Amino acid sequence: MKALLIVNPSSGGEKAAGYEELATKKLQELFDEVAVAHTEKAGDAERFASEAVGSVDSVFAMGGDGTVNEAISGIASHEERPRFGFFPLGTVNDLARALAIPLDPEEAIESFSLNHSRKIDIGKINDDYFMNVVAIGIIPAAINNVEVEEKTKLGKMAYFLSGLREVRKNESHQFEIITSGQEATETKIESSTLIVGSSNTIGGFESLLPEASTNDGKLHLIYIKDSNLWETIKSIPELLKGVTESKESLGYLTFEKAQIKLLDDTTIETNVDGDPGPSLPVEIQVLPQHITVFCGQEKNQA
Repeated sequence: MKALLIVNPSSGGEKAAGYEELATKKLQELFDEVAVAHTEKAGDAERFASEAVGSVDSVFAMGGDGTVNEAISGIASHEERPRFGFFPLGTVNDLARALAIPLDPEEAIESFSLNHSRKIDIGKINDDYFMNVVAIGIIPAAINNVEVEEKTKLGKMAYFLSGLREVRKNESHQFEIITSGQEATETKIESSTLIVGSSNTIGGFESLLPEASTNDGKLHLIYIKDSNLWETIKSIPELLKGVTESKESLGYLTFEKAQIKLLDDTTIETNVDGDPGPSLPVEIQVLPQHITVFCGQEKNQA
């Protein structure tokens, strides 16, 4: 068996080289041949993964959520897809949380087993793929405004501080959401923030979508019902408790495919798994059980 390990050397700080050595050694115990590729710029992980399809049994990524997303995107468009695994080195590591993969890189490497895997859903936004979340409004603005140095120093706190700055601007917009699937809907809303998730974990918070799982065949959308700063602030405690239905301050719906459009004369970008995504309008859909992913033992369905 052959494997490819894609490494983002800018993730993991000073210990990155040591983690790479540990991961390579671990994979060499399990595979006959292991190739290692280092990313240098955006798009490299996707290209490396895509080029490996057909010649390897498994593709692995070592890095943050953005690196993981890129690598999965590289294999998602192929009909015959290799198994996928990853060792988290990022700030948030949402997919690792959802799949019970240890957040400590050394522990994730040492506990890795070929016997623990499951088929999971992935999302598609226009022509691109995502693993965990699409955010629109305040949240993507906050994430996109965090500098690399700030993220390295402060971790999740950097996102929180940037989020506070964006909330003060209180920019709500008019949206239209048209969903298709078992329950087709057409909804017009005013909101500062929309979040589409494929699992229970978003932004490092493990209970925002308690009814969502990585293989339930649907996407889950939360939006804040706010038109002023007070309504935004009031909604945050309810959001952090977890959302399973629409409430006074929060909207909630599930879908298999949706179109999200702006009804006002502005431009809004999305944030896709931690990286800048396309501007609205967008079409978002779920691809059920599209990829086989190595996971933690408690999520094993092999």
